Amino acid sequence: MLIGKDTRLSGYMLETAIAAGVTSMGGRVLLCGPVPTPAVAHLTVSMRADAGIVISASHNPYDDNGIKIFGGDGFKLADAVEDEIEVLVREPERLGDRRTGPAIGRAAKLEDARDATWRSSRTPSPATSPWTA
Repeated sequence: MLIGKDTRLSGYMLETAIAAGVTSMGGRVLLCGPVPTPAVAHLTVSMRADAGIVISASHNPYDDNGIKIFGGDGFKLADAVEDEIEVLVREPERLGDRRTGPAIGRAAKLEDARDATWRSSRTPSPATSPWTA
């Protein structure tokens, strides 16, 4: 899963919380840092991630941060799928046990998401995908 955000201070806290939740369930996270929303959609597809998340308030006031989730196809999730995720957030016991030890997921930082976006738009290469490691 990719996570990108805008430059609001709260984005750093939300990014860490989301990454912790994903890795606690055994998922792998790639932190993109501050990038535009379309970059996360593009990187989700070009880097063959299962999903991408953007933390942004868009044009709203700074204290109105939200989360947009893209599927592996780079498109926003259907409303019904978002509703299912909201249920899991409200009722975390439905998720089951958290992973421990070697089963915990990992998070890594994409050092230059802007450069990766430009490179992947020119010559996508499965050999450079972080998900194959």
